[in-house]
Amino acid sequence: MATRRAARKKEHPLSMRLPDADIAIIDRAAGMRGRSRTDFVREAAVRAAEEVLMENTLVRMSPAGFNAFMKALAGPATAVPEMVELLKRPTPWGAGESGK
Repeated sequence: MATRRAARKKEHPLSMRLPDADIAIIDRAAGMRGRSRTDFVREAAVRAAEEVLMENTLVRMSPAGFNAFMKALAGPATAVPEMVELLKRPTPWGAGESGK
């Protein structure tokens, strides 16, 4: 019966051995987000895993969908006013420079 209960469990423990410096930086960042170490590490690990999976995911579409996609890519770009404004702002590291 214990095996049957274990099979139904939806959460799995994960144990890692980390140097004190790694724990300190994780705890600092987790604290800044108001999260526990476990929540912070879980979220970061899942996000990293999703990125890897998305990098290697095959996108399938119909020939008509592909043609529409290619037409959109080949068409003229449309400026996004908010992005244009953002790109006009001086950078924080170059704000004091003159003559550029």
